[in-house]
Amino acid sequence: MPKRVWLLIIGMLVNVTGNSFLWPLTAIYIYDHLGKSLSIAGLVLMANAGAAVIGNLLGGALFDKFGGYKSIISGIVVTVLALSGLTLWHEFLPFVIFYTIIGFSGGIVFPSMYAMVGTVWPEGGRKAFNAIYLAQNVGVAIGPAMAGFLAAYRFDYIFAANLGMYILFFFIALFGFKSMSISPSSHTSVFNEGKKIRNRAPFNALLIVSIGYFLCWIGYVQWQSTISAYTQEIGITLTQYSFLWSLNGFLIVAGQPFIRPIMKKIEDNIKSQLVIGILIMMVSYIVVAFAQDFSMFIAAMVILTIGEMFVWPAVPALANQLAPKGREGFYQGIVNSVATGGRMVGPLLGGVMVDLYGMPALFILVTLLVAVAIVTSLFYDRPLKRAQAQRLQENLN
Repeated sequence: MPKRVWLLIIGMLVNVTGNSFLWPLTAIYIYDHLGKSLSIAGLVLMANAGAAVIGNLLGGALFDKFGGYKSIISGIVVTVLALSGLTLWHEFLPFVIFYTIIGFSGGIVFPSMYAMVGTVWPEGGRKAFNAIYLAQNVGVAIGPAMAGFLAAYRFDYIFAANLGMYILFFFIALFGFKSMSISPSSHTSVFNEGKKIRNRAPFNALLIVSIGYFLCWIGYVQWQSTISAYTQEIGITLTQYSFLWSLNGFLIVAGQPFIRPIMKKIEDNIKSQLVIGILIMMVSYIVVAFAQDFSMFIAAMVILTIGEMFVWPAVPALANQLAPKGREGFYQGIVNSVATGGRMVGPLLGGVMVDLYGMPALFILVTLLVAVAIVTSLFYDRPLKRAQAQRLQENLN
C-alpha cells in the first residue's frame, strides 16, 4: 500500500482506540454509575448518534469543498475540547452535553477518512476500505480491553485516556495528512447535473442499500447498549464484556487469511458480500437470544464478527464505486450517517423494547429487521439496471 494509506491507517487506529475507551461502556456508565434507566441511556446514545449524523453529512460536504485535511483537523479540535470537558465534569447533564458534541465532531472525521483513502489510492478498490476497516478493528481490540481494566480501577480514567489518544491523533493528522489535501474539483452531483434519470440511478441504488445498512446497525448496536446491560444482570463481569469487543477486533484482523479465499471469489460482487455477511449476522442474533453463560456470548460474538467482515467494508466500497467524481465525500457522508442513524435509533428502540417486553421480544425484532436488510441487498442494483436498459433503448432509437 502507498505510504499515504499507511498514514491514514495509523490515524484511524489511534482515533478508534481512543473512541473505544468510551462507547462500549457508555450504557453501563449511565445505567450503573449515573443511576439512569436503559431508556434514558438509549436517549443519551441517540443524542450522540443524532449529532454524529449531522457531523457525517457536514464532514462529507467539507471534504468535497475544502479537502480532507481541513475537515479532519476541525473535527479533532472540537472533539479534544469536548473530551476535556468530559474529563473534568462527571455529572449527568454535562455528560450528555459533551457526549453529544463528541458525536458531532467525531462524525465529521469518519467520512473524510474514508473519502480520503478512496481518493489517494483509487486503484486499491475494496482493499483500501478494508485496510481502514482493519485499522478500526485493531483499535476496537485494544480500546475496550484497556477501558475494562481502567474502569475496574476507576471509571472516569477512561475519559482521560480517550482525551490522550485524541491529542495524539491531532498531531498525526497535523503533520501527516496535510500532503494529502485534495484540491476541490468542479463538483457534480445527482442534485445539480440536471440530466436524465440515469444520473440519479447510482444515488438511488445507494439509498436502497443504505436502508439495509441502517437496519443492520440497529441490530449491531444492541451489543453496545441493551446486551451490555443484560450481561451485567446475568452475572457476566465488566472485564468479560470488554473482552468480547477485544475478541471482535482480534478476530477481524486474525481472520483475514481465512476469509481471503472466499473474498477473492466474490471481490467484484458486492451483492454477494452483503447477503452472505447479513445472513451470518442473523445467525449470531439467534445464538445470543439463547445465551445464558459467557461461552454462548463468545460464540455469538465470533459469528457476528465473521458476518461484519463481509458487510462493513463492502458498503463504503460500494459508495465509492457509485459516487460521481468530486462527490466521494458526500457519498461517504451518506453511508456514515446511515450507520450512525442506526446507532442513534438502536439503543432507544432496544431500551424501550426491553423495558416494555423483555429481551426475547428484542431479539425477535432484530432478526426480522436483519431479514429485511437481506432483501434490500438483493435488489439495490435495480435502479442501475433500469438506467442501463434506458440507455440501451435510447441508443437503439
